Amino acid sequence: MRIYKAKDYADMSRKAANIVSAQVIMKPNCVLGLATGSTPIGLYKQLVEWFRKGDLDFSEVMTVNLDEYKGLSRENNQSYYYFMHQNLFDHVNIPVENTHLPNGMEPDSEKECRRYTELIQSLGGVDLQLLGIGHNGHIGFNEPGESFDKQVHCVNLTESTIEANKRFFASAEDVPKQAYTMGIKTIMQAKKILIVASGEDKAEIVQKAFFGPITPQVPASVLQLHNDVTLVADEAALSKLSE
Repeated sequence: MRIYKAKDYADMSRKAANIVSAQVIMKPNCVLGLATGSTPIGLYKQLVEWFRKGDLDFSEVMTVNLDEYKGLSRENNQSYYYFMHQNLFDHVNIPVENTHLPNGMEPDSEKECRRYTELIQSLGGVDLQLLGIGHNGHIGFNEPGESFDKQVHCVNLTESTIEANKRFFASAEDVPKQAYTMGIKTIMQAKKILIVASGEDKAEIVQKAFFGPITPQVPASVLQLHNDVTLVADEAALSKLSE
């Protein structure tokens, strides 16, 4: 595992965006696995800026997102489809038919998980998978205790996740209770993995996940077994690591 230390969030975003842009330049028709959440927003902004300057071309890139809430339409401003269009897709020249997310409006979980798994395989797998890391070590919606051998699956969101998401919705009833997510096995099949982490509140989990025992209780710890992982984190997120 390679670790790049950044000064702050902006520096982390720039360094991580460099890795993504190198992938796009080296293989213009690459498959990028993308993540949502607050941590990658700066990275996406940087990619958009470089695209506008003429430094990057996304016309052949294909994307697959990690996850999507079940039961949320694409138009819902809390859906990950909406998030990706707001933060990246609408600002670069990626053909909309090259962008893929789980279909949150498909009620048949088994059918949707099978479709999305087959889709990823049909694209030849993911060249570079971007990940954030949750405070409890979750990656995607793979919460502590999930088995490491799952592919795309439908998860029941934990009470803490539902609670954390409440602020984004009009009422508690509107908060999705389930989500479609790539499983740990799917994530581990990516050729390269890039993790971004920022802030002191992530310091403890960064230390646990990457320098502690490999256990389903800390889902991100499995990444220690992958042969091409890069962690880009700011000083605060790395503050609990001894040099």
